[in-house]
Amino acid sequence: MSEQETKSAETLLGEPEPWESWETQLVGWSIGIAIIGLIILGWLINTFILH
Repeated sequence: MSEQETKSAETLLGEPEPWESWETQLVGWSIGIAIIGLIILGWLINTFILH
């Protein structure tokens, strides 16, 4: 990619928007729920399939 193409892409994209607080909370809750889900799934597999 040439220097001119790089500058053109940067002007098209512009600066990224900062996250809103609710978006940050949404990501945090989603990761937390996913971790809890993995723990429960691991326990269920261990209890019903591996024993």
